[in-house]
Amino acid sequence: MLTDIKAVIFDMDGVIIDSEPLWRRAMIKSFIEVGIPFSDEHCRITTGLRFKEVIDFWFKKHHISHISIDEFDDLVINRLCVLIKEEGKAMKGLIEILPFLKKKGLKLGIGTSSNTKLMNTVVDVLNIRHYFDELCSAEHMSHGKPHPMVYLNCAEKLNVKPLQCLVIEDSVNGIIAGKAAQMKVLAIPEDINKNNPKFSIADYTMESLIELMTI
Repeated sequence: MLTDIKAVIFDMDGVIIDSEPLWRRAMIKSFIEVGIPFSDEHCRITTGLRFKEVIDFWFKKHHISHISIDEFDDLVINRLCVLIKEEGKAMKGLIEILPFLKKKGLKLGIGTSSNTKLMNTVVDVLNIRHYFDELCSAEHMSHGKPHPMVYLNCAEKLNVKPLQCLVIEDSVNGIIAGKAAQMKVLAIPEDINKNNPKFSIADYTMESLIELMTI
C-alpha cells in the first residue's frame, strides 16, 4: 500500500480523534436551542461538509434567520472545543501509527473540513502537532469536500505529487475528495457504515489505523 507513497494525509474528525460523538452532542444541543428538531441521524446527513455549509443547509431548510451562520458556528465550535479538551480521545492506533510512518520517511499532513481553531485544538489536546509537516483546513477555501481542494492544497504544501499521496478518510465525501485529487484512499468507516456500498470507491478499507502497521 505504501509503495511509491511519499506522504500520508489524514482527515481529522473520526480518523485522528474520536470527535464524531462530540460533534453530534454539540450540534444536537445547539440546533435544538435555535428551534430545529435534531438527532444523530440528522448529523450524519451532512458528514464531511464544512460546518458552515452544514449550518446553511439546515437554516435554509427550517427558515432560521434570528441567528447568523457565523454566530451559530462560533457557538457550536466553542462548545465542541470544550468537549474535546474535557473528553477528546485519539482514534485507535493513532499514537502508534504516527511515529511508525515518520520512521518510514513519509511526510504527514492533515486535510480537514473543520475550521482552523478546532484543528489546532485537536492537535494540541492530543499532543501530536510535532508529527505533522502541514495542517490544512478547508475553512477559508472556495470549496470544501467532496471537492479535492483541501487535499490538493495539502499535497502542494508538502511538495509531494498527488499521485504519491495516501489519504485516510472515514466519510464518503472525504473519499470522493481524495479520489478526485488522484490520491490513493484508505477508508476507515465508523461501525454504522461498515457495510455501506458507497465506501467501495476507496482503494483500501481497514478496521482501524493500527492495521497500517502490519502491511
